[in-house]
Amino acid sequence: MANTPQARKRIRRNDRRAEINGNRLSRIRTFVKKVESALEGGDKTAAAEALKAAQPELARGVARGVMHKNTVARKLSRLTKRVASL
Repeated sequence: MANTPQARKRIRRNDRRAEINGNRLSRIRTFVKKVESALEGGDKTAAAEALKAAQPELARGVARGVMHKNTVARKLSRLTKRVASL
């Protein structure tokens, strides 16, 4: 258990940040799922719109440090390729 005041504060802060970052990650996953469901439905315009909405969310995840830059680049690349191939 943490003995120093700064260690106790760090534990409290980590708990708060974990909740916030978890919510951010969940929001990003939701946007990606919307793109994937539109792709499965075969609706190119809906998939393109969903991808357009997901791109800034993914970029925001990188900016906030929730996701790694290369992971987001790979996801965007693969989703864009799938939307273009419809």
